[in-house]
Amino acid sequence: NIFTPVIRSSVRAMKNEDRGHYTVYLPAYDDRKLVPILASIPRVKWHIFSKHTRKAYHVGKLSVYPVDKDEFASSMASSTGVLCGAGFETPAEALYLGKKLMVIPMKSQLEQFYNAASLKKMGVPVLKKMKKSGLDKITEWIDSESRVKVQYEDITADAVALVFKMAKKLK
Repeated sequence: NIFTPVIRSSVRAMKNEDRGHYTVYLPAYDDRKLVPILASIPRVKWHIFSKHTRKAYHVGKLSVYPVDKDEFASSMASSTGVLCGAGFETPAEALYLGKKLMVIPMKSQLEQFYNAASLKKMGVPVLKKMKKSGLDKITEWIDSESRVKVQYEDITADAVALVFKMAKKLK
C-alpha cells in the first residue's frame, strides 16, 4: 500500500530544461538571511522564492520573488538544481524533473526530519541549517554533477482506487 509520490499533472507537462540557475524555496528563512549567504557564491544565479517578500527584487545574480506556485514551478523546471526544505511535494517534483537537489529540514518538523533521512539514503545532500558555515557543502553540491535518478509513474488513479477500496471495508 505504498505508492511513489503523486506529481502534479502541471509539473509532468512542463518543459524541463536547464537555464543555469538554482531555484530556492526555504520558507523557514527570511530572504534577508538567504541573500547574503547565497551572494557569497557570486558565480551562481539564484531564484529565491520567499514568503517574506511582497515584491520581486534583484541583488547581483540573485532574484528574490514572492511565492507564486506557477512561477516557482516554472523556475524549478528550468533550473539546474533546487535548494529547498525537506517537505514532500517540492523534493519529489525536483527529483521527478531530474534536478540536482539539496534539502534543509525545517526545525521542529518531525516529518521533515524523516523525509531528509530518506532523501539522504537516496543520495540527496542534506544540510542541518542554512548558515555561512554550510557554504562549502552548498558549493560542493553546485560543483557536483551527481543527480538522484527516480521514475515516478503516474499512479494517482491507483492510489485513489485503493483509498476508496479501503474506505468501503471500513463501512
